[in-house]
Amino acid sequence: MKRYAILAALMALSPASAYAHSCPSLMSEIDQAMQTASLSDSDKARVEELRAQGEEQHKAGDHDASMTSLEEAKTLLGL
Repeated sequence: MKRYAILAALMALSPASAYAHSCPSLMSEIDQAMQTASLSDSDKARVEELRAQGEEQHKAGDHDASMTSLEEAKTLLGL
């Protein structure tokens, strides 16, 4: 019975850790896109701000907020 409880707990945590680990890949995607992006100065500054905010949120363990910030940056980049 204990084995099933442990297995259930591990399965419940798996999606959360997978979700948390997508933050770095989004940051990398943004970094690569910024190298060739044709954005206005204000949009470029906003993307950089959102990218930095997303990284700080990721480091703080707030992956939902990080994903929101990073996705907004991607939208500004047209990704």
